[in-house]
Amino acid sequence: MKKIGIVCCSNGQQNIMKPQFNHLTNILKDMGIQPCYSDFLYEQDGVRSGTGIQRAETLMEFYRDDSISGIFDISGGDIANEVLPYLDYRQIAKKNKPFFGYSDLTTVLNAIYTKTGKETGLYQLKNLFGENSGRQIKQFASAFLEGGDELFDFRYHFLQGERMEGIMVGGNIRCFLKLAGTEYFPDLERKLLLLEARSGEMPQMITYFSQLAQIGVFCKINGILLGTFTKLEAAGQERELEQMVLEFAKGVPVAKTFDIGHGANSKCCMIGRRYVL
Repeated sequence: MKKIGIVCCSNGQQNIMKPQFNHLTNILKDMGIQPCYSDFLYEQDGVRSGTGIQRAETLMEFYRDDSISGIFDISGGDIANEVLPYLDYRQIAKKNKPFFGYSDLTTVLNAIYTKTGKETGLYQLKNLFGENSGRQIKQFASAFLEGGDELFDFRYHFLQGERMEGIMVGGNIRCFLKLAGTEYFPDLERKLLLLEARSGEMPQMITYFSQLAQIGVFCKINGILLGTFTKLEAAGQERELEQMVLEFAKGVPVAKTFDIGHGANSKCCMIGRRYVL
């Protein structure tokens, strides 16, 4: 049976999630996949499931274990960047082992790519028991057991320009900006920048895009891919957001997808992979 590691680098999970993770275990086993859970999964010390060192070490244990074929982080929140100094990037670089997570895990995904050149996946394993579970289970099984592409194929349309090409970086905009000024922030020269968000209103988005502009991002990248902005779109502010992005992006190609973000129907975008849109 294929084995995967399940970790929690960001906020610890609440104990009320245990029945749902039991359900996730059954879903995976029905596919022929054996999940192996971190010992630091649930809240122990406030928001933490363990110290930054403990959470990093359990991730590295899964990297060192050759019986584990992939690693999935099921957390999100605020504290994933605490583990970054404690990861063994040389060891990660030696392993042909994909790592997946979303939201606050944007910090870890981009750090791994920056330090090792390895691809990582912006994807939430909890989608397998979400409201779109039927399709997610089918796509996941096809991708990880049969090598199918449906989980990775996302629809998009252009808001500005007609084409973009480059290696994809980014993810959740708030969390991506935590890396600015650190050794974990990717070189953005000729990259495609994926940006999405769950929370935040227009003032926050103006702040984030202002910071991106002030560190020279829009002068370097080959294009912007906007994922979903959950709270703004629920409030009917999608067009306002798009207009603001175009003001900052100027001549940079900008595309929009509704298939990547925090929704239960979200697909997987690979950080560190070259895309042609």
